[in-house]
Amino acid sequence: MSSAGIIGFGSYIPKWRIKAEAIASVWNQDAKSITSGLMITEKSVPGKDEDTATISVQAARNALARAKINPEKIGAIYVGSESHPYAVKPTSTIVGEAIGVGNNYTAADTQFACKAGTASMQMAAGLVKSEMIEYGLAIGADTAQSSQGNALEYTAAAGGAAFILGSKKKEMAAELEETLSYSSDTPDFWRRGLQETPEHAGRFTGQPAYFKHIETSTELILKKTGYKPSDFDFVVFHQPNGKFPTISLKKLGFTKEQYEAGLLVSKIGNTYSGASMLGLCAVLESAKANQKILVTSYGSGSGSDSFIFNSTDLLPEKQELARKTEDYIKRKAYIDYNKYREHMKNLH
Repeated sequence: MSSAGIIGFGSYIPKWRIKAEAIASVWNQDAKSITSGLMITEKSVPGKDEDTATISVQAARNALARAKINPEKIGAIYVGSESHPYAVKPTSTIVGEAIGVGNNYTAADTQFACKAGTASMQMAAGLVKSEMIEYGLAIGADTAQSSQGNALEYTAAAGGAAFILGSKKKEMAAELEETLSYSSDTPDFWRRGLQETPEHAGRFTGQPAYFKHIETSTELILKKTGYKPSDFDFVVFHQPNGKFPTISLKKLGFTKEQYEAGLLVSKIGNTYSGASMLGLCAVLESAKANQKILVTSYGSGSGSDSFIFNSTDLLPEKQELARKTEDYIKRKAYIDYNKYREHMKNLH
């Protein structure tokens, strides 16, 4: 069986932002305690003409710019999200049409809360490794929604990342060394079919859900490969807020120097299916050749996917071929709460 690795990567984050204080003032809540508790200052908001499909298309275009391949060679497109614009009609075919893939490809939308994007990466990697396809495109993107006044309103954000996977080592920016998952039926967060916004189980979303799965998955891949936390140059965890990943990373023995490049939540909020993938994208845009990267996602319901990537000599060259995640983070314009709700209303 051949290998698999990332040959192209790209991100997209809308320019609109709302500060946590702007939300807190509407509900007469203490902004300082919220920002310190969640370790978040502001979040990204989709524009009136933006949704998961448009975010996915732009991220895919950036990934294609770095991959430097004919898009018609892509044999699979998977888009992971919990905010697909259509309940019945795939986002993946919209992306395929927009980037010029043609028609000879398989496509599907995936859903596993915030890890639907990394599940798509595993699917694409499997098809590439088995040589069923030459290249596969995996995307994680969301325009995350919450009910007004809910704690999620401070973090639910918009953005996404795309990765093109292939088997030719001479094209890889980062080779996939190992991946595995840890899953269980832990209902910490859900949205029924006709509900506009999700519900969550409060503090239950912490210990039995996020912490158990993300830490166990990480421990399993370390045990399987024999690596120690100190063996990695970068580590990225799913980031529903700034507090949760920091607690787990420190508990497992990782240092701030290892995780700060991929911890974006304080600047843009929780982009759900895009969160850990945007973190990986940011890391790939700043890493050097021959560095080791660990990624563990988390999706409510519940599960985690862990990956180990090794950057190659080709990575530095690819970094400059598309707009970087940091550029999107810095490109911002603030809106007030009324404008924010107006933007979100257009998604329903």
